[in-house]
Amino acid sequence: MDNSKSNQSKNVEGNPKDHQLEQFRVENEGTKMTTNQGLRVSNDEDSLKAGVRGPTIMEDFHLREKITHFDHERIPERVVHARGFAAHGEFELYESMSEYTKAKFLQDPKKKTPVFVRFSTVVGSLGSMDTARDVRGFATKFYTDEGNYDLVGNNIPVFFIQDAIKFPDLIHAVKPEPHNEMPQAASAHDTFWDFVASNQEIAHMVMWVMSDRAIPRSFRMMEGFGVHTFRFVNDKGRSRFVKFHWKPVLGVHSLVWDEAQIIAGKDPDFQRRDLWEAIEIGDYPEFELGIQILEPEDEFKFDFDILDATKLWPEELVPVKKIGKMTLNRNVDNVFAETEQVAFHPGNVVPGIDFTNDPLLQGRLFSYLDTQLIRLGGPNFAEIPINRPICPVHNNQRNGFSRQTINLGRVSYHKNSLANNTPATSTAREGGYVHYEEKVEGRITRARSKSFDDHFSQARLFWNSMSPPEKQHIIDAFSFEVGKVKSKSVRQQVVDMFVHVDKVMATTVADNVGVNRPNGEQSKVTASSPALSQANTVKLPYTLKVGVLIGDGFDANEVGEVLKYLTRQGVRYSIISDRLGVVIGNNGVQLTATDTFITTDAVLFDSLYVVGVKASNQAKFNTYIVNYINEAYRHFKPIGFAASGTTFFNMSNANVGPGIILATGNKDFPKKFVAAIAQQRFWQRNIY
Repeated sequence: MDNSKSNQSKNVEGNPKDHQLEQFRVENEGTKMTTNQGLRVSNDEDSLKAGVRGPTIMEDFHLREKITHFDHERIPERVVHARGFAAHGEFELYESMSEYTKAKFLQDPKKKTPVFVRFSTVVGSLGSMDTARDVRGFATKFYTDEGNYDLVGNNIPVFFIQDAIKFPDLIHAVKPEPHNEMPQAASAHDTFWDFVASNQEIAHMVMWVMSDRAIPRSFRMMEGFGVHTFRFVNDKGRSRFVKFHWKPVLGVHSLVWDEAQIIAGKDPDFQRRDLWEAIEIGDYPEFELGIQILEPEDEFKFDFDILDATKLWPEELVPVKKIGKMTLNRNVDNVFAETEQVAFHPGNVVPGIDFTNDPLLQGRLFSYLDTQLIRLGGPNFAEIPINRPICPVHNNQRNGFSRQTINLGRVSYHKNSLANNTPATSTAREGGYVHYEEKVEGRITRARSKSFDDHFSQARLFWNSMSPPEKQHIIDAFSFEVGKVKSKSVRQQVVDMFVHVDKVMATTVADNVGVNRPNGEQSKVTASSPALSQANTVKLPYTLKVGVLIGDGFDANEVGEVLKYLTRQGVRYSIISDRLGVVIGNNGVQLTATDTFITTDAVLFDSLYVVGVKASNQAKFNTYIVNYINEAYRHFKPIGFAASGTTFFNMSNANVGPGIILATGNKDFPKKFVAAIAQQRFWQRNIY
């Protein structure tokens, strides 16, 4: 982009994690090549041979080292959340949370806590596309003075299943089918929907996945949730239930499904590129941390079980209190070393944060540690730089593959007298972690609480909360996904299941996928939760992207004023023409085209500013611009037309109406255009 801020500093002043990582950074530019043993290399182009056309000699240690290292560069990708992208940042508290928790990083509003955040898709492989219809992972590692705290969540507040024992079944069902390894990064296939119809606890989560939440516009514009119910414990030992939320300052915004599919081909890295570029130019993503607090005596006051991970706490019943802000202000230096090797684990907690008996959470507490052992090569993954705490680490754990620490002394056990019984344990007052003493009683059994049995009330609540366009998008998503299912029996089972959410929705889907209309009755829930609808989110122009379609001979005064106004409002723009390089205005003013009509696409922008004018191949130039307009128009995006762009408006499918801003005779064009950009979508537009 030609209107970017200066690049970020690689060292964020005062960030202790960044200072720790500095000792591991290696700059190769301007240095001499060596082997891994430090020996300088004289030739890196040819292997050692017996004669110039003779056989390669086995004593060529440089060849062996180089090839062997290359052969072992890959590590197992994550079973889920394989495709991810991450950034560094800082968390600042608004006010002390000492009333609720003794966690030190939640005590002092003046203290900044380093964080590392990894966003991800769930189903696809490491090389899949960013814009799949999928849950997004939202994992945050806080590097606190008491140790690492990991808040490992998603962009959806509930989950597919209630008990961790079902997790392997869920993932086996949604992953590519094993007989042909298709489809990639998609749930639109028989085994997933067979699992859905056979496990009705999934109903609420599926409603979210069929909604716009599963195709976010940007990592910067999606919420994050801890999903589970946790505990806060204060220094007096008082416990309260808590749920965690990340609220994006830019609001919650999504793509449309047709657009998401096109982006998958035009730029599979769309969301990671968006995050990277925003941080590089100083448009730092910000998320406010919110908490829902529930007193112990209110545990059973609702018509749902607060330990059920398929249920949320409606914000109208339990308000979200915003307690701090996270700012992502530095990109990674090396994706493998940081993004791929980072190890998150919901069991990484600090004093003042504890667990509950949520059976899904309890299973995750085992699984995350277990998977790191195979993926990162053994038990010493906490010594990898990105995983290291910023506080001292002392224990009696020893050895294993790739051990980094050189432990001194002969004692490696507890208790001992030879080292004065050190490293010593700590009392709670000294910062030792003490689990909350919850009273537990009951018989050992393989059973599920009856309070987990209601699978449709909150799915219905979600449906009731959607705006008309959001409801239509859900119907369209079901029709696409279930329409891909080859088994007519499974298609029928799905619509028979979701009639319990909404009869009109299920009947419409049944008609679209060629099965009988369902006979069941929908849930009687009439309540709604406005907080669940994206129609009620914040709408800002800041950081949104405009594609400027332009050729030679443009009105430099008119265009210049618009571009200046966009910049003042924080809107980013790219100059797009039929060729790269200089585009010349009517008074000799020059703009630099950084993209051409064939190197980018309308789907990669939030809005278009159509200027047009002259090109060497006018017919081709005109066709490209009209195609861009038509694509943006059918995706409900705002489009601004300069006076010279009116010709292209008349040639396109666009009609005068919402989100179409014409400059001719409109002295407030820049202001109205930016207001339309902030709105992002104009669902009332008739595109058919």
